[in-house]
Amino acid sequence: MPQRREKKGPSAKDRRPIKKKMSILNSENIEWIDYKDVNLLRRFMSERAKIRARRVTGNDQPQQAAVAKAIKLAREMALLPYSVRQVTQRSKGRRDRGDRGDRGELRLAPSTPSGDGDVDETAQLTDSETTETFEGDAGGANGAAESASVEDGA
Repeated sequence: MPQRREKKGPSAKDRRPIKKKMSILNSENIEWIDYKDVNLLRRFMSERAKIRARRVTGNDQPQQAAVAKAIKLAREMALLPYSVRQVTQRSKGRRDRGDRGDRGELRLAPSTPSGDGDVDETAQLTDSETTETFEGDAGGANGAAESASVEDGA
């Protein structure tokens, strides 16, 4: 004789009754939906600017159709976004292949060949060396600009 399986989970009479979602439009006595009422329409949109479903909002069919039409019109008039751009970090598999190595060192492009024909593969500078270099460059640029302005005035 085949064995009967035991039921898992509560029976229908023991389950908690599903609570009907109350519509925002019914609770606030809103009869007409204006496409310019952006604050109201945002309540029917997700954080990614998608229109929420009827089962989530609790609207009946005519209300949901009116909300969807108003949201689409507000998007067309640029009052609401079509989508929200989400910037996510990818940490799985791919790495950021920028100018810096694993330890955060600054890597410079290969320099020009020296007199003996050798080229430096990578030049690594410490923070103190880079600030000295930039300060010297800035001083030279400012000095040239000041001398040019003096010559123009003379």
